[in-house]
Amino acid sequence: MLNNDDDAIENVSDSQLHVEVIGDGPDLVLLHGWGLNSACWQHIVPQLSEHYCLHLVDLPGFGLSYTAFSQSQSLAGIAKALEGVTPENATWIGWSLGGLCASYFALQYPQRVNCLITVASSPKFMAQEQGVNGLDWPGIKPDVLSYFNQQLAQNLPATINRFLAIQAMGSVTAKQDIKDLKRLLSLRPEPHIEALTAGLKLLETVDLRDELLDLTMPFYRFYGRLDTLVPQSVIELMQAALPRSGQHIFQQSSHAPFISEPDNFVTILREFLQY
Repeated sequence: MLNNDDDAIENVSDSQLHVEVIGDGPDLVLLHGWGLNSACWQHIVPQLSEHYCLHLVDLPGFGLSYTAFSQSQSLAGIAKALEGVTPENATWIGWSLGGLCASYFALQYPQRVNCLITVASSPKFMAQEQGVNGLDWPGIKPDVLSYFNQQLAQNLPATINRFLAIQAMGSVTAKQDIKDLKRLLSLRPEPHIEALTAGLKLLETVDLRDELLDLTMPFYRFYGRLDTLVPQSVIELMQAALPRSGQHIFQQSSHAPFISEPDNFVTILREFLQY
């Protein structure tokens, strides 16, 4: 069952995002995915905080940023909210929908982002029958997002739990991953339904494929080999489009490699960052 912590919500301003700062060292900003909150990173926080200063953000309408849901309606609104609560210069790590947010922020504020890392993310999540040069673009089927949109108003907790199950589907540790995701979600207030709806709309409509070609900072992409939301064919298309960007595919993971393979995830991340 999701946790409604009204006292915690009241401690956060209506317009300001909640950010938990842990550790000491170079700044890392971490953005969670749809339906979750910054507690999702807990599997890797102990190791990373020994080397970096982590800025764990609850995106607008999620976790302890519940009352800031009005800023969740567009990537521009989310970026503006992030601008006021994040370091002047940092490495940005975005998981899934958080990867879209981090990518957009890097495009709008390149001087603030010294390195961009997306985890199980895509510049265009929605599948498209005819994309660039007439080729198909793989991704989430339109009827899947439509289903989740319809179900949100009927049973919010059950809908989120179904989405968590899809995120873990295929992982070698799928059952434990689902259990972990549910537990981490419960550590913060349930997300605002308007933020959930807006997030699904972003997954459905955003297309940053062309814009990513303009990135000026180092760009790394992490994937799970068994991911059904960001399938293998997306990885191949991204590598062809951005051959100078680095990538790593976690062989035992689906959509949440930092939960399925936390030790390996931290090792690979530190190798990419090299500090």
